[in-house]
Amino acid sequence: MPGIDLTGVTFAPASPKLTPVKLISSSIGHLIWLVVFSVPLVLKLLGPWEGLWAWTAWGLPAIVVVSWLVDLVLIPRRVRAMGWAEREDDVLWREGLLFRSVHAVPYGRLQYVDVSDGPLLRRFGLQTLTLNTAASGSDVTLEGLPRETADELREVLMARGQARLAGL
Repeated sequence: MPGIDLTGVTFAPASPKLTPVKLISSSIGHLIWLVVFSVPLVLKLLGPWEGLWAWTAWGLPAIVVVSWLVDLVLIPRRVRAMGWAEREDDVLWREGLLFRSVHAVPYGRLQYVDVSDGPLLRRFGLQTLTLNTAASGSDVTLEGLPRETADELREVLMARGQARLAGL
């Protein structure tokens, strides 16, 4: 990555338990879209919208199904591509398959660290850590951390952030 020296950096991977969480949440979203995009097909088959082109009526749900299948194939690989690393001056988060990105948050810029989870994450013992900085849009979200790791990392990052802030 240009601008960030990653030589010698070892990333800790996101938990593999994040894969079923993402698969379930993606499936829920796709099912909702499938219901919405199937309305024209149902209306065509029942008669009120007989004039609708067949390719449109069948094509809309087909697009959702294809998108769903692509997601089901790619999610495990996306989760394996996620990871975080602590360095002397900052914490790094990497993600992405085709468009890879590495985000660096200097400890001295940390304002606060949020730990959150939802029903699915809680069920799988995972949490999300959000690193908030003074600059808008530069917040970093570390997904798929085991609960103990997230709590420990929050404390470590806040302590390092306070130490760097006190040194200014």
